[in-house]
Amino acid sequence: MTDTQDLVLIDQGAMELRLPGIRAHYVEYLEAARRENWSHAHLLAELLSVEISLRDTRRSARLLAEAKVPRTKLLAQFDLGSSAMSQDTLAWLARGDFVASATSVVLIGGPGTGKTHLLIGTLIALVGLGKRVRYVNASALVNELAEAEDERRLSRLLERYGRYDVLAIDELGYLHLDRRGAELLFQVITDREESSSLMVATNLPFGEWASIFTDARLAAAVVDRITYRSKIIETGIESYRLRSTTNAT
Repeated sequence: MTDTQDLVLIDQGAMELRLPGIRAHYVEYLEAARRENWSHAHLLAELLSVEISLRDTRRSARLLAEAKVPRTKLLAQFDLGSSAMSQDTLAWLARGDFVASATSVVLIGGPGTGKTHLLIGTLIALVGLGKRVRYVNASALVNELAEAEDERRLSRLLERYGRYDVLAIDELGYLHLDRRGAELLFQVITDREESSSLMVATNLPFGEWASIFTDARLAAAVVDRITYRSKIIETGIESYRLRSTTNAT
């Protein structure tokens, strides 16, 4: 069998076995093997490595698209100097230690204190760890749930949200929720209790959550579910965006 025939067989085999990384790079790796006198084992290891690397890259891209983050914000870009947070807390979020134990994270702080940045940055870090995550605005989530209930597909939607390792709900507290919306949100939160992590960003302390809901008992139940086995992170009350703008003038 000629070298040409071997190359054709490798190309066809890689295509049939769905190994795009090997198919794209096997020629250059064979040339490197001849030039540098690689062993057969080393050549195989290099080809498998490039395939795994490509699959990891593609998986991360799929997970990031699935996360639906509204923009790119990295934890490394977070301004600790203008925040009430510590470096240890930031590192804890980046490691994703809370996911394995199904611990929830609640970010509490005033507008402009970095809550959304921390949510998005943590989700992007978790994508890098191979986790399935999802970002959603609280009002958008409630609207989606209500629409699904009207169309008799609520159970399927709840099941889909339940498959994420982390569900991050942003801006809880900015809009008033009617009883139906509050009950639907409560159902999402309850479904994740002790099974998977929840991240919530809010501008209101827990004592003021009754103002979000029409029913004080429902508000208390939501707070109880969210705070059970959770880490509370306070981001402060002074907007660093406003402070930056003020300092620049």
